[in-house]
Amino acid sequence: MRLVFAGTPDTALPSLRALLDSPRHEVAAVVTRPDAQSGRGRRVQPSPVAELAASAGVEVLRPAKAGDPDFLARLKAIAPDCCPVVAYGALLPQAALDIPRLGWINLHFSLLPAWRGAAPVQHAVLHGDEITGAATFQIVKELDAGPVYGVVTEEVRPADTSGELLARLAESGAGLLLATLDGVEDGELVARPQPADGVSHAPKLEVADARVDWTAPALRVDRLVRACTPAPGAWTEFRGERLKLDPVTLVAEGAGPVPGAGPLGPGEIAAAKNTVLVGTSTRPVLLGEVQPEGKRRMTAGEWARGVRLTPADRLG
Repeated sequence: MRLVFAGTPDTALPSLRALLDSPRHEVAAVVTRPDAQSGRGRRVQPSPVAELAASAGVEVLRPAKAGDPDFLARLKAIAPDCCPVVAYGALLPQAALDIPRLGWINLHFSLLPAWRGAAPVQHAVLHGDEITGAATFQIVKELDAGPVYGVVTEEVRPADTSGELLARLAESGAGLLLATLDGVEDGELVARPQPADGVSHAPKLEVADARVDWTAPALRVDRLVRACTPAPGAWTEFRGERLKLDPVTLVAEGAGPVPGAGPLGPGEIAAAKNTVLVGTSTRPVLLGEVQPEGKRRMTAGEWARGVRLTPADRLG
């Protein structure tokens, strides 16, 4: 089939590579978000999808909006049979959806109808799902509500961050997307409507959502930090400044904090050698690496020695 691929971040690269390597399909162009500032220097850079497409000699379309007349005219001229989508990052108007004869087929990183929205993997980790996956579906006007072609499942491991889980789903999902397009081209695959039951929503997690509440149970703190790793990045406050947090470790039920320390209340800190524990509403958690505001990432032990903790210090 003649394809126009839509995607933007690294997550979309396994799928684009699979389509570029497929002997059955031609990627005539890619659609991606406009070049944007990134990195410490805030230099304007093309998206990962744009870079891969350019290196493969594929035309790159960067509309500010998918409804721009010039973009729609170019898409009509390319005349794709189908437009596969992976993490494009913008809404598609009906005028764009109507152009390919076989529509737009999206790879979404959840088992639909669960976790419709921008952050399905983060919400799967945050809510303690044991199984998640990826689904291919026909894009319709309603968000992530189109009929489903196929799914793959993936175990959510106890220590998974959203970044680690998403990386695995991007690889397995690429195979699903390719198999879906093959089946659609052969006329052997029919999309099935999503069930009405089991719908849940996964809005984008903002920086404010990533602030740790130490009055929550330890399990909730652990899930929040892992869900927000690597983005938007979990954080707390210490002495009025922001302290970024890497994943924490749950302390075994009934275990004391550190030798010589009593029970820890929410946000209370106990440090000994390279061990730094913080209290929650249930049991303490062991801090991993941290990053003070304006400084490098370091182990929790290095941080504790550097700030010279006092009995009055708290996180949060």
